[in-house]
Amino acid sequence: MFGNLGFTELLFIFVIALIFFGPRKLPELGKSLGQTLAQFKRASEDFKRSWEEEVEIEKRRGGEPAVTPVPMAAAAPAPQIVPAPNTVSVGTTAAVEEAEPAPAQPERETTSAERTA
Repeated sequence: MFGNLGFTELLFIFVIALIFFGPRKLPELGKSLGQTLAQFKRASEDFKRSWEEEVEIEKRRGGEPAVTPVPMAAAAPAPQIVPAPNTVSVGTTAAVEEAEPAPAQPERETTSAERTA
């Protein structure tokens, strides 16, 4: 269950956990960990059971797939590539319109306090 962990390694981990969590909190943590593992086990068994039921239903139907496949040509139309405005295609000599420059912001006047600082 613990792979390559021996008794001394498990004892060391337990002592560190006892120091870190304290003797009062450690039993509560163990209980909640056990409940979590039990819930996980129940959920995985339920999933396995429902999966097996679905397989049995499919076998009784005669092995037909639940979803009929759609041919690729009918699935979706091919995307169309549309060039963005004001761009030049590779290998052409068309000029690109230059954008108008943004208006310059007027400079604000400095106060006497700012000049002395």
